[in-house]
Amino acid sequence: MLVLSRKVDQTIVIQGNITIKILEINGDRVKIGISAPRSVVILRQELTEEIKKENLEAANSPAPPEARPLLPTAKRSPGS
Repeated sequence: MLVLSRKVDQTIVIQGNITIKILEINGDRVKIGISAPRSVVILRQELTEEIKKENLEAANSPAPPEARPLLPTAKRSPGS
């Protein structure tokens, strides 16, 4: 892990197209701004962990009735 020290208004550049700027430091909280292409997904770590957990739960639970494939039904002839 690379560890850097930055002050307010200083930035970090990643791969030439992602910038992280320190906007504010207030006690033990740091406000950052991230500028990146729209194709780059940026999530807080706790959200990625929650998504993984929900995906595992969904994979291990039975599908709800509306998600189950429909069985073919016998065609009825007119008058039956």
